[in-house]
Amino acid sequence: MADTKIKRSIDKSSALSFTTPTKVDLEKRNFLITATACTGAIGAVAVAVPFVGSMLPSERAKAAGAPVEVDISKVQQGTIMTAEWRGKPVWIISRTPEQTSELSKHNDQLSDPNSDVSSQQPTYCKNLHRSIKENISVVVGICTHLGCSPTTKMQAGGDMGDSWSGGFFCPCHGSKFDLAGRVFKGSPAPTNLVVPPHQYLNDTTLLIGEDAKAGGLNHG
Repeated sequence: MADTKIKRSIDKSSALSFTTPTKVDLEKRNFLITATACTGAIGAVAVAVPFVGSMLPSERAKAAGAPVEVDISKVQQGTIMTAEWRGKPVWIISRTPEQTSELSKHNDQLSDPNSDVSSQQPTYCKNLHRSIKENISVVVGICTHLGCSPTTKMQAGGDMGDSWSGGFFCPCHGSKFDLAGRVFKGSPAPTNLVVPPHQYLNDTTLLIGEDAKAGGLNHG
């Protein structure tokens, strides 16, 4: 009888020792499954973020020269607005009819009145006004001397003298440019201001950095 009780006691002890680890193992397994699932979800998000990001235009791509659309509908005649392309200021100058007519009157004062230095503008801007639209000039606002940014001097006369008909003055070393970005003789700047590739998507939208050769349309 005593042996029977001892045997039952041993059996119960064995059963308990077998049941308890099994319960712990189940809980551990459930925990590991949950943790693995969470880790997998986090990993999926980590992979997805760079993928989604890769579909957006990066700052590096913009800096490398991605085209920039500019709404010029609010630029009034006789005023100028500044856009940014490749990290550089680009001036969109809306000339009045009087300002445009003045361009031909001071050719003898300019270093390159006919824009013969071809690297300074696209071929479609090698004309008197250096632009697609006669009254709108598009130039990079950086002096071709040492890379300074000239000051706007749109109005005739004033502190620039009676013969001044409007343009730009670089206070760093004294270079002067007219309202087509053409450099005056005697200026330290060796060439005219750069005209970037550009086109008109419509009457009020300018695309800087891409021209008609890339598949767009120029509306003169």
